[in-house]
Amino acid sequence: MKRAAAATESAQQLSLFDEPAIAAAHVVQPAMEASPPVKTPPPAPISRMEPAVFRHPQADREIRLQQHLVAYALKRVRRRSIGFIVGTEGLSVNAPKWVGLADIEAALHEKAGWILRKLAEQKERAQRLHAAKVDWRDGTGIPFLGETVIIVLDPRATGAVLNSGADALPGVPRLTLHVGLPHSATAEQIRDAVQSWLQRQARRVFEERCRHFTQQLGVRYTRLALSSAQTRWGSASADGSIRLNWRLIHFGLSTIDYVVAHELAHLREMNHSPRFWDVVRSVVPDYERARGTLKDGVVPVFD
Repeated sequence: MKRAAAATESAQQLSLFDEPAIAAAHVVQPAMEASPPVKTPPPAPISRMEPAVFRHPQADREIRLQQHLVAYALKRVRRRSIGFIVGTEGLSVNAPKWVGLADIEAALHEKAGWILRKLAEQKERAQRLHAAKVDWRDGTGIPFLGETVIIVLDPRATGAVLNSGADALPGVPRLTLHVGLPHSATAEQIRDAVQSWLQRQARRVFEERCRHFTQQLGVRYTRLALSSAQTRWGSASADGSIRLNWRLIHFGLSTIDYVVAHELAHLREMNHSPRFWDVVRSVVPDYERARGTLKDGVVPVFD
């Protein structure tokens, strides 16, 4: 669920894909409430999976949902409904003190499809993030503007220098980044040097694309800042300030263009109304494809 969705429309600052790392669901209303329970549509059927075990590190209860074992962390809280939170660690259940275990388990079975689907998504995401963790050494490849750049430790280089091999064989990366470090450099030294270079390139590219789209959209921004946010690709404020996540530099230029156009379009429409999307579409006609790339892509994990 998007936590700040309602506030975003009226706030002075708007963000792009400001999504938390967890999902939540409220499934039980207390008996003393006059209003009936809020009915949610049945979850879409999940794909058939082999029996799996999902275990929260602080699990104190477990239940078998369909053919899967789910060990969850139960917390008694002051609230009027049962809340399910599926995060990277697993399933947490927040329940009022007056709700019995039988009712909690009944609610878990009722939402089994949703819970299992979210647990599987989080497990897959964790695997993708693990695979995206960078091994900082000579010969490591990282994405840059949609291509793979091979890191080359080169003590003769000054700073970091990008070389392009136009005659590279098919399937062989044509870009190399010569980093002015000895082969004895630590992983942290390599990471810091490469990250600094990427951030400089990000500012250069973002400034050029902002100039391009401000002319097309007829807007003017007052300030461009780089962001390192974990859940936002960009944001725009009513005072004309634009923030763009430097990690966008890993994506191709068409994806960067979409985020830049998205944020600059907010300087004309400070909302996400149909008129706003018409503004975005006027300069990025296939923005849906670029938006999908952002949602599905996994950027390298530097830490």
